[in-house]
Amino acid sequence: MMKNETVHVDLAGRSYDITIGQGLIDKAGLLIAPLIKRKFAAIVTDENVGRYHLERLQTALLAAGVETKSVILPAGEKTKSYESLAKACDALLIAGVERKDVVIALGGGVIGDLTGFAAAILRRGVNFIQIPTSLLAQVDSSVGGKTGINSPLGKNLIGAFHQPVAVLADLDVLATLPQRQRAAGYAEIVKYGLLGDAKFYAWLDQNIEAIMKGDVAATAHAVKTSCEMKARIVAEDETETGVRALLNLGHTFGHALEAATGYSDTLLHGEAVAIGMVQAFGFSELLGHCAQGLSRKVADHLRRAGLPTHVSDIKATLPPPEVLLKLMYQDKKAEGGKLTFILTKAIGESFIAKGVDEAKVLAFIKQDSAKQGLAKP
Repeated sequence: MMKNETVHVDLAGRSYDITIGQGLIDKAGLLIAPLIKRKFAAIVTDENVGRYHLERLQTALLAAGVETKSVILPAGEKTKSYESLAKACDALLIAGVERKDVVIALGGGVIGDLTGFAAAILRRGVNFIQIPTSLLAQVDSSVGGKTGINSPLGKNLIGAFHQPVAVLADLDVLATLPQRQRAAGYAEIVKYGLLGDAKFYAWLDQNIEAIMKGDVAATAHAVKTSCEMKARIVAEDETETGVRALLNLGHTFGHALEAATGYSDTLLHGEAVAIGMVQAFGFSELLGHCAQGLSRKVADHLRRAGLPTHVSDIKATLPPPEVLLKLMYQDKKAEGGKLTFILTKAIGESFIAKGVDEAKVLAFIKQDSAKQGLAKP
């Protein structure tokens, strides 16, 4: 069993540690008990994760003298809704959560985002701990304090910045993860290399198969490196007024595709980001920011993880380009009615492009929608 690794997120009075290791759920009582005042914790999870891991977490906490109550929500992206938020808040209040208590998010990005938002607004703010059970959540959504729900008008439009007091990334839980979910998480891992670390991308290019097969050492290195990079960026720009926007590489395109497919299992978030990153490189090529052929190189890499790389890979009828463009205006990076994109000069050299010409975006979407080459070996 690997030795635990720790990544510190330095945010002055809101600093916390990300613990990465094996068997962390079974050790959760020892890790969490010192962080709470009252020996009580509420756990929010979903039906799928709860089936595998809830009883183990409850047992571990009880062994450390921590009583628990649980809230179990439906699985899936559609749970990030007003209705589920209200249900979670009411259930936590009924469970007796007090202002100095802690709420534990046991699940993937959906549960982490929703639980964090509930914690941010419950009694005007209670503490919460992230125990991310998907690869995507371990490397991205559980770190940095972004919490929220989706609106019918767009992804993550309702939310708050609310930092956890700890993150426990148990690599063992990934063994129960479907391969499609592992691939979706890998998209967020390679994002870090593509946006700002060419050496990490090169390492991933050599180790992608090991990560996808569940090799613990390779996965641990990928998770730790991703968390370290995000921690540095979050420490510099906690509320995304500047450099943190770089973490949205591929997300402006990707979020529009998620909205167009109804936030369903038709297109997972990581899959949308994968397509969006290829599009971001393709759009950068069109605008002359990077060398021709980089988008194909990125697509080739992502396909090795089993990820979709083009809109033609989506098993759904998409709306016309004009509608996709309209959906992009709900992106949180938009300013003054103008679109902002994360574009790139090279692998590892992304930048924030504000006020991008709408006509050029629409022309690219039309061209890309008609193009099949990137989606085929």
